[in-house]
Amino acid sequence: LPEAFRTENPHKSPLLLSLHSHSILNSAQPRPSYTLPPTAKNMPAAAPPRTYEDFVKVHGVLLAASGLPRSLHRRLFDKLSSETFDGGAYFQVEPCEEGRQRRLVLTAGALPRESDVFLVDHAWTFRLPDAYNQLLELPGLAQRMAALMCVDIDLNSSDAEETEGVGEENFKLNAADVVENEIREAKEKGNDTVRWLELEEMDIDDDMLLSLELTSKFPDLLALSLCGNKLKNVGVVAEEVTKFKSLRALWLNNNPVEKCDVQMEQQILKGCPGLEIYNSRFTPNYGEWALGFCGGVYGKDNPDFGHQGESPLKNITSLDLSDRCIRSLKNKPFSPVEMPLLSHLNIRGNPLEDSVSELFTLLKRFPSLQSLEVDIPGPLGDNAVEIAESLPNIYLLNGVKASKIFETGKLLVDSMLQPRFPEWTAEESVVDRVVNAMWLYAMTYRLADEEKLDESSVWYVMDELGSALRHSDEPNFRVAPFLYMPEGTLESAVSYSILWSIRNVDSGDECTRDFLFGIGEDKQRSARLTAYFHTPQNYFLQEYKKFCQNLQSKRLPSSLGKSSFVRSLCRSDGEPLHVYTDIPQVEEFLTRPEFVITSEMKDADIIWTSTQVDEEVKKVTGITERQVINQFPFEACLVMKHHLADTVQKAHGSPEWLQPTYNLETQLSPLIGDYFSREKDGTNNLWILKPWNMARTIDTTVTDNLSAIIRMMETGPKICQKYIEHPALFQGKKFDLRYVVLVRSINPLELFLADVFWVRLANNPYTLEKRSLFVYETHFTVMNYRGTINHKNTPDFVKEFEQEHNVQWLDIHERVRMMIKSVFEAAATVQPEMHSPTSRAIYGVDVMLDTNFQPKLLEVTYCPDCTRACKYDTENLFGTKNVVKGRDFYNYVFGCLFLGEENNVSRL
Repeated sequence: LPEAFRTENPHKSPLLLSLHSHSILNSAQPRPSYTLPPTAKNMPAAAPPRTYEDFVKVHGVLLAASGLPRSLHRRLFDKLSSETFDGGAYFQVEPCEEGRQRRLVLTAGALPRESDVFLVDHAWTFRLPDAYNQLLELPGLAQRMAALMCVDIDLNSSDAEETEGVGEENFKLNAADVVENEIREAKEKGNDTVRWLELEEMDIDDDMLLSLELTSKFPDLLALSLCGNKLKNVGVVAEEVTKFKSLRALWLNNNPVEKCDVQMEQQILKGCPGLEIYNSRFTPNYGEWALGFCGGVYGKDNPDFGHQGESPLKNITSLDLSDRCIRSLKNKPFSPVEMPLLSHLNIRGNPLEDSVSELFTLLKRFPSLQSLEVDIPGPLGDNAVEIAESLPNIYLLNGVKASKIFETGKLLVDSMLQPRFPEWTAEESVVDRVVNAMWLYAMTYRLADEEKLDESSVWYVMDELGSALRHSDEPNFRVAPFLYMPEGTLESAVSYSILWSIRNVDSGDECTRDFLFGIGEDKQRSARLTAYFHTPQNYFLQEYKKFCQNLQSKRLPSSLGKSSFVRSLCRSDGEPLHVYTDIPQVEEFLTRPEFVITSEMKDADIIWTSTQVDEEVKKVTGITERQVINQFPFEACLVMKHHLADTVQKAHGSPEWLQPTYNLETQLSPLIGDYFSREKDGTNNLWILKPWNMARTIDTTVTDNLSAIIRMMETGPKICQKYIEHPALFQGKKFDLRYVVLVRSINPLELFLADVFWVRLANNPYTLEKRSLFVYETHFTVMNYRGTINHKNTPDFVKEFEQEHNVQWLDIHERVRMMIKSVFEAAATVQPEMHSPTSRAIYGVDVMLDTNFQPKLLEVTYCPDCTRACKYDTENLFGTKNVVKGRDFYNYVFGCLFLGEENNVSRL
């Protein structure tokens, strides 16, 4: 995307911690899950490599991957070999943002660019499925992480609060005392009346308001604040405040009566026609007083302007009108005549109804206006470049220099984004708080060797020093993970982070880094900032709206030919068809005399393989056009999850059987908009993240944390799909269904559904408790590779399911059939290049049912694992209802695909 949210000033826009993914090119085990601070270590240091040359030889690839300047390699070697953690002599960690964050400050003398490197320990290293249990079980871990992530600030405050509360009622003035004090102080100052009165959080109820007789004591009141009291009766409140005929501002925020705000506002505005501010919002009657209040002219010490004949707004240079519910700026006092010196204007968060041209015309008339803050997209449009061009006198737009906007071509800019702090309730456990907050601090890498990539990523949290580094788009430090092998072997590897300055840093400067180092707009940097910032929701909501409109317009006409008989295969010499396979079940159970297994691929008529056969493989192996292969060209449109969603969406838009799905590599902005929309509506926001092309739920995560969703992009390309939070259950447990689809031809489309399907059951009762999201056997059903398979014979499952839910399985089965047919019709329509006369294949289609027993498509799998189909005999629930022998599975599959038979299958 060309849009970008700028975060240039680290003091105005601090973020928390993260780092984009690093691939470490040497295999090693992650360090122990919980590491004590360096000062607490009591283990002897491992023997280091003997010389610097040995160190470089062993760690050369790692040094290059880290980006550490060559001039600092020897310095790193010295500190690693001696375990020198000397950051404490150079830096200091300070609390900031009222204790919600910490920051790192250089306290030593000036630190020139690339002059030194510092070791940062890893306080916690973990794989994601183990995180929750580690926090529960490892002594002190949850408490240390809570302190490091600033989510413990209320845990030890109860005693102090109790102490502070002792005798408080003896010191707190009541409302009557405040009223008398105000009158006395006004007389002492020589004022004949009180113009500004604040009676906040004094437990004033309706009866007390009447008893105070405010209108008789303060008849000329201009501003009244009754915030945080116990006012309930609209009639009483409205009747009392409308007696103040000179009232300009009224604050009733945080009272029970605020629930009737619209009704009460109408009554009050009718009785107080001069009221300009109501509950912090500008009224339609706003004018000189409201503008003066926001410009610092009016306040408690100066409620009105005493110089008759002079313009009270003439000296205003900065005016903050943000979030004032202003619908129009076409107001006489808002003009260059009244405010000739206005240089900074903030109009964010207002539902302005003036046209873009009217606003540009108005703003151009202010001769001194140099800095403007406005929502983008918003009342001036959705293009920062066009806004800057239309207001040539503007020097800063949303805190970014106009020259830089023109230079970079950024369409959407913002330097005032607020940090995304962890949120929690007092009842939440320390572990739940840390799990929620860790996405703002955790960093990741994945281990690899020359042959394969580790299936799951390693996540880690730096120690207190490293975790205090905040974000800047123009950082002065850089951080990278580093695996040190003190004995020169992978078994001895220990993970650290290394920190070095990339600019000259002076004593007292805050130390920052770029959380999205190396990630530009081509990788959706602007949207990814949402993991750490409260980015403009309006922008993402608009992107989501456009995404939905685009889906609604997608209805591709089908160009498929009518189904016809596809000829069976036969050899001209009358011999059986030769089959080459690398799948043990095919070799064992394909026993029909029409087929014979061959060990030579070049001799085969049919190649049935679990590996991808592309053009390069064909050249190497000598596969010819006469040989039939069990895969279709371009079948990635079905079997890769992001392509599957794209295929369905192009053909059908947004069918009910496909959960809302986003490709995080290209559709992050509309996903964020969808998340914000659900958050605004108070609907469920649980999502599942799936890698594009991994099976067995590897690197698959369920979460309702937006920062987690965005951060998980760092472990590889994924889709994000709305989680089916209310699935149909079987005896309280989650399940899904595996169907096998046989494809003879794409055009004409010839599809068959195997009569045998099977159910896959989770092992634990289903729950949405937060801890359960980390428990594989609660939310996932594939137990072939982990957990214990809880096999259920299909006829027994169907019978018991019908009894449990009082449904007819045939009705469900028909809906599943129609859905599967629609999926393959979509592929044939969107990707006609799939057609090949030398391709026949089977696909696994995984289906889940929601609580209304409607099917939901999960995924389509190439060359599915059919172990269960071969292992168990089962009754055919459809058609003849005969017993289908497991050992005959591949016999009737091959019979259908290659001999034109239709035994134990049904045509779609």
